[in-house]
Parts: sequence; C-alpha cells; structure tokens
Amino acid sequence: MSVDSAVQGDVIRDRSSTSPRASVLKRFVSRYWVIALTILVAGVGGALVITGHASAAVWVTGGYALLVAFGYLIRMVRELLNGRFGIDILAVMAIVSTVLVGEAVAALIVILMMSGGEALEDYANRRARHELDALLQRDPRTAHRSQEGQVEDVAVDIVRPGDRLVVRPAEVLPVDGTLLSPEASLDQSPITGESVPVEKGTGDPVLSGSINGPRAIEIQASAKAVDSQYQQIVALVAGAAKSRPRVVRLADRYAVPFTIFSVALACVAWLVSQQPLRFAEVLVLATPCPLLIAAPVAFIGGMSRAARSGVIVRNGGVFEQLARARTVVFDKTGTLTEGRPQLCELRPAPGFTSEELLSMAASAEQYSSHVLAASVVTAAKERGLVPAAALSAEEHATDGVTATVAGSGVAVGKLRFIQALAPDASPEPLRAGELAIYVAIDAEYAGALIARDAPRPNAPSTLKRLREVGIGGLELLTGDATETAAGIAAELGIERFTAECRPSDKVQHVANIAERPVIMVGDGINDAPVLARADVGIAMGAKGATAASESADVVLLVDDLARVATVVQIGRDTLRIALQSIWAGIVASAVLMVIATFGVIPATVGALLQEGVDLATIVAALRAVRGRR
Repeated sequence: MSVDSAVQGDVIRDRSSTSPRASVLKRFVSRYWVIALTILVAGVGGALVITGHASAAVWVTGGYALLVAFGYLIRMVRELLNGRFGIDILAVMAIVSTVLVGEAVAALIVILMMSGGEALEDYANRRARHELDALLQRDPRTAHRSQEGQVEDVAVDIVRPGDRLVVRPAEVLPVDGTLLSPEASLDQSPITGESVPVEKGTGDPVLSGSINGPRAIEIQASAKAVDSQYQQIVALVAGAAKSRPRVVRLADRYAVPFTIFSVALACVAWLVSQQPLRFAEVLVLATPCPLLIAAPVAFIGGMSRAARSGVIVRNGGVFEQLARARTVVFDKTGTLTEGRPQLCELRPAPGFTSEELLSMAASAEQYSSHVLAASVVTAAKERGLVPAAALSAEEHATDGVTATVAGSGVAVGKLRFIQALAPDASPEPLRAGELAIYVAIDAEYAGALIARDAPRPNAPSTLKRLREVGIGGLELLTGDATETAAGIAAELGIERFTAECRPSDKVQHVANIAERPVIMVGDGINDAPVLARADVGIAMGAKGATAASESADVVLLVDDLARVATVVQIGRDTLRIALQSIWAGIVASAVLMVIATFGVIPATVGALLQEGVDLATIVAALRAVRGRR
C-alpha cells in the first residue's frame, strides 16, 4: 500500500467515525426542526435574561410562540376545509393565553410538548413498523445474470423468464424460478413462515424472497420481478405502511367534546377567580396529544404484531372492524378445505367407459384454472391417459368448461351447467365431504367424477377460537353443490351454509347479512368481489397475490387457517389498547385541569405535567406491538 493510500484510508476512517453523529443530528434537525428551533429560542431567551435584557427575552420568546401558534392556526383551518375538526385550537389558545399573561416559558413548553409529541409519534410509528419495514428493506434490487459463462449484475426489473441467475450464499432470491443446481437449502420463513430450511432439488420451483443457504446456486427465472411472489408481498406491505389508519378519524370524534369541556372549564376558572392567569393554567393541561398520538401508535403497533404472525393488514382502520365483527363467512375450497381434491371414484353413464370419461374430461379441464381441473388432469396422467389437445376451449366462470376434443363437444362442470346441455344428467349420491364433477359429451350425459376435498386439520379448532373471541355467526358460502356443502358444514359444525353460488350471489348474500360487521374469508379469483364487498375481506394469499389478495383488507402470507382467528384476536386487543390509551390520557388531563382551576398548579409546572401524560399515553399505546402475554 502506498503512503497516499494509507493517508487516504486514515482520512476515510476519521470521517466514518465522526459522520454518524453529524448525520444523526442533521436528520433530527431537518425532521424535527420546530423542536430544534424552540430549544434555540429558549437558549437565546435565557442568555438575554442573564445579560440583563429580560424585556427583550420576553419579546423574543413571546413573538416566536405567537408565530408558532399562527402556524398551528393555519393547519387547523386547512383541516376544517378538508372536513375534519382538528384539536390544534386548544394548543393555539394555550400558547396565546400564556404569552398574554406573561408566561412565555410555559408557552415554549407547550410548543415543545406539541412538537415533541409529534416527534415521539413519528418515532413510535417507525419502531412499531419494524416488521413491515423489514420486508421492504429486503426487497432485492439486483440479480446476477449468467450468460455464456459470464456473470453480470443487472437490475432485477429487467430479468425475464428463461434467464439463468446465480444466487450467492445468504442472498435473497430476486424472482420466482426453477432450481438448476443439484440441490439447495432455502429459508422460506419470510414467505411461508416455515421455521426450518426447505431442501430443494433440480427442477423444483423456488420463490423470490427466500434466503439462500451456505452454497451458491443457479436458477432459471420463471417470472418477471413484478410478477414474482416476494414483490407482490412487498407491494401489499407498502400499501399497508402508507395507509392512514381509520382510528385517527375515530380519535378526532373525541376532539369536539374534549375541546368544549376544556374551554368551558378554563372560562369557569377565570370567572370564579377573576384572574386571566387561571384560564392559561387550565388550558396548558388541555393540549390534545393523547388524542393525536395514542390511536395511531396503537394501531400501527397492531399492524406490526400481525406482520410477525404472517398477516398483512392493509390499514389500521381494519382493526376496528375486526374487533367488532359479529359474523365470519368462509369460502369452502382452499379455505376451509385443503384445496387439493383427490379423485376417488369414476361413475360413467351407460354407453361410456371409465377411461373415455376421464380422458375426455381431462382433455377439457386442462384449459381450466379451477383447482378441481388440476385434480382431474393429474388423475388422468396417473392412470396413463394423456389429455388430447382441444380445437377450442372456453371456461365459464364458476360453472365449468366446454371444449372441442377429437371432433366431439365436451362439457365438464356443475350439475346445473351440464343439465343445460344434457337434460338427462341427474345428481349423484354423495357421502359427506364428497363432490361430483359432471361430464357431457356431444350433449349426452357421460357420467361423473367423484372427488373429496378434506377439511383442513385445524379448521375445527379455528372455528372454536372464533366462537371464544365473540364471533356469534359462522357461515359457509360456496359455489359447490348443496350435498357437498352440507357434508362439510355438518362435519365442521357450521349451522348456516349457502351452496351453488355465483360470484354475484356471494356479493348479494354478504350484503344482506344483518349481523355486522361481516368478515369474509376466501382464496380464489371468484372470491375477489365478495372480499371487496365484506366489511373485512381476508384472503388466503400464501400462494401469491391473486385478485383475491388485491381485493382483501387482510392477506394471510402463510397458508394457515388458524391465522384468521389470530388476526381477529389481534384486532380486539389492538382496539382495546387504543381506547384504553385514549381514555387514560383524557382522564389524566381532565383531573389535572380540575386541580388547576384552584390555582395550585402554575402554568409552567402544568405544561411539564402534561408532557408526562403524553409520554405515559405513548407507552400505553405501544403495548399493541407486543399484545397480550
């Protein structure tokens, strides 16, 4: 190393040792400039007093306080023009009154209290969003693309399906893909919640957002970054982090009575004592920080707690609906059940063989996106039957699919759909949990495929937990046949169910439920409209951001039905903590104001006491991050 290099290295080290402090101070001053300026003015005022210029100190501090009050007044007017009654009026009145009665120090403390409360809120929000921000910070920005033996770093946005990518040890997989290396050990906990690394082999699909193990691997991209699993989750997280919690509007509703009470009490104290100072002494204890801070801190804390459980809540206002929910409606396939139906019996109609029935059905179903279609195609391949290519195919949402295969018209789907084409079709007898897939060939009933989609193992315990937290109504809403829905409902102890529903039927049914708020839980594309219509839509989004995830208020990143009960419990805990924090702050302020009416709390002391109330309110609201023990 040369001398110049050594000197340059020393300079860099010296800069790095001092720059963090300077950087922190710079960020603090730029972000919380009102606090910094108030402290500076207080210092100038103190210096003027010490040097014998007390009158100048009063003019400097008082003038500054009035300028800040004018700024709060402008903000208050803007809020009123936007239809919101802000409670900055209390701060404005407290600052102006203390300046007019000669308590400029108290006015500065009120300013520090308001600006410091907002700064503490900002800090608390950043701390509470730690789990949400962790996903955003890990969002892969670059990929190592391999071409003709050369590896180059490229922006993840330009990666296309088919590109070969190298993923180094401990790196995040940038896009969804297929493993090309012989083996890999991947940590999928950020995506699926699995705590144990997952072993993969050549040809296995791999998810973006997974963390590679100790060995470098090579994958082939199967999707662009914007269409990959992790980026879809990041998009949901970003939307959740930016959303304004609805509870802030709830807190604003407390502003009117709190303002009226505070001003009335201050006026009474002034009239009884005949001292304008008493008015200021009461109002400095009425600053509205508990209302401004407690609710948003508690709700963002709840969002953070939910994220740790593998649940993304789009905005804090959802917690209020979760906490007060009275009905939960479930889709069946993929929600209450495993979503992987297994073909268990073939029932060909007279004149058709089992092989012909299954082969023609699979040839048509290979063009359908329904989960049942995949089970039919899989069953055919397991029996050595290769689905034939169709000349044409059309999927009929929630009903079935029609196709032209080997010169024949094939229809596969629900009974009523097939009966419209083959009137001789009749319902098949089914056992609990079974479902029938009906088939028509050239407008003639060809038979039925019987499948069973077993309930999730934790479905009974989840329903029990929902009842325990206060959900009175549990319903099953599905597009499946009545016999299938009845079997699953009976097996799980659900008394109310509605079957053979189209997406529009589901929307209408949820809209007509009287016991509200209503939570709807679903996973498929056909559930998107009803998830959007429900008071709270919960999407089983572990397999990717589908239309259901986009329409939902809550997205489960882990394919675990029990998280539905978990997020309802988090909602109840969070709302309880938010309201407790709001009322604790209001009561503490009210008690101090009443005491101040007797003239025993000087304005400066009162301002300091209110700062303590604010700190206690924030600490109380932050309990929502941890939840109940």
